Amino acid sequence: MEWLTENKIPVGKSAEWIVDWLTENGGFVFTAIEAFLDQMIAVILTVLQYPPALAVVAGICLIAYLLRRSLIFTVIMAVGLLFIINQGYWEQTTETLTLVLASALMCMLIGVPIGIFLAHHPRAYSFVRPILDLMQTLPTFVYLIPAIIFFGLGMVPGLLATLVFVIPAPIRLTQLGISSTPKAMLEAGQAFGASKQQLLWKVELPSALPQIMAGLTQTIMLSLSMVVIAALVGADGLGVPIVRALNTVNTALGFEAGFVIVVVAILLDRLLRTKEAAK
Repeated sequence: MEWLTENKIPVGKSAEWIVDWLTENGGFVFTAIEAFLDQMIAVILTVLQYPPALAVVAGICLIAYLLRRSLIFTVIMAVGLLFIINQGYWEQTTETLTLVLASALMCMLIGVPIGIFLAHHPRAYSFVRPILDLMQTLPTFVYLIPAIIFFGLGMVPGLLATLVFVIPAPIRLTQLGISSTPKAMLEAGQAFGASKQQLLWKVELPSALPQIMAGLTQTIMLSLSMVVIAALVGADGLGVPIVRALNTVNTALGFEAGFVIVVVAILLDRLLRTKEAAK
């Protein structure tokens, strides 16, 4: 067996070479990406943190009522948000929501067009599918290493590590939704002289909307699951007290922050769930 281990395939060395090459030759690209993401994060943080907490809670409850048309759900949303304020985690919650919203926005803007393209090109999807599997199965801590090298500590590396881990979800579900469009609907559209763009916007996307919304929900839930890991590279939010509680073996702090994360996850899941799934 020694001959097998002595002729080791240079997987790690190859990855290190790629990271070093990108560091030396792509500095201006990473600087531009960091500036853009920093600005996006700053805007979302301003929206969530500048107004009084109760005003933000009222705005979120209004959005919840408009989306769900349910007074009971709106009351539950208000109670959950007031519980977060009561526990003293409002600032950390807004920072976590900023990370989640920025990640969801970037993932959907990138993932949906890629999913549409892959649905229309099955051969390309057969090539990309193993890459998506790798992105979701590779331990998330591995993504933090190049993120720190390229962007240092802070919200940006946490956001990018989250994006790489999460983006396969909207790509897969968009591809599934578009490729699952009934042939009868496509044939009817073609019979009426619809162009490819018209078929996409008026037939395929409406048919795939439930899967795309499921992709959005998964994106947000997976992003929320990364808050603790993102805290390890300096990202603010609810992951910080979790890491602090782990380092100091502080049971009270850990359970408080953990319950707040659970509340945020449940509220976001119920808010974005489709009406059919909510029944």
